[in-house]
Amino acid sequence: MSEISNTSTATMSTAPSSRYYVKEHHPENGTLLGFWMYLMSDCLIFACLFATYAVLGRNYAGGPTGAELFDLPLVAINTSLLLLSSITYGFAMLAMQKKQVQTTLVWLAITGLLGAGFIYLELYEFMHLIHEGAGPQRSGFLTSFFALVATHGLHVTFGIVWLITLMFQVGKHGLTHENSRRLMCLSMFWHFLDVVWIGVFTFVYLMGVLP
Repeated sequence: MSEISNTSTATMSTAPSSRYYVKEHHPENGTLLGFWMYLMSDCLIFACLFATYAVLGRNYAGGPTGAELFDLPLVAINTSLLLLSSITYGFAMLAMQKKQVQTTLVWLAITGLLGAGFIYLELYEFMHLIHEGAGPQRSGFLTSFFALVATHGLHVTFGIVWLITLMFQVGKHGLTHENSRRLMCLSMFWHFLDVVWIGVFTFVYLMGVLP
């Protein structure tokens, strides 16, 4: 009797009808909504940094001012690189909509190179300032300046790493629905960084050279 019971139990455990198949459900536009919430939290971070710079931006502590330190032609070139990278990313999104994998990868690569050029010039500026004795510990002005600009630079660096990761995924799996959604999220992130940098360029650099 026990053998029969054991046999029937084993048969039931292996029967397809006794198994549960769970299909992953991804809410429509759930990722985009969650990413918008993340961008709003990032807005709060940059708002705090801008507010800090507004308070400390004139506290030079007898040290150099923005007019003495900022190299506007270099910053203008850096700004052009980042804004141009936003345009090239837009071309990548257009190619993505047409399901052109190779064209999308080419525009993404150009975007990444422009972003890398932006980071290189920003690091060059930081090294030059520190070499001149204008490090973040020199005054409240420089502390708030480095905090704001460096935080933006870290975001761009993260965006480049994210972009490279997506390039590998697109190259391996193509422009699937998931990869297209990820590219859309990165597009919002990249354009958001452009908007923040326009604020930095205007509020920090252009107003910083005023007497």
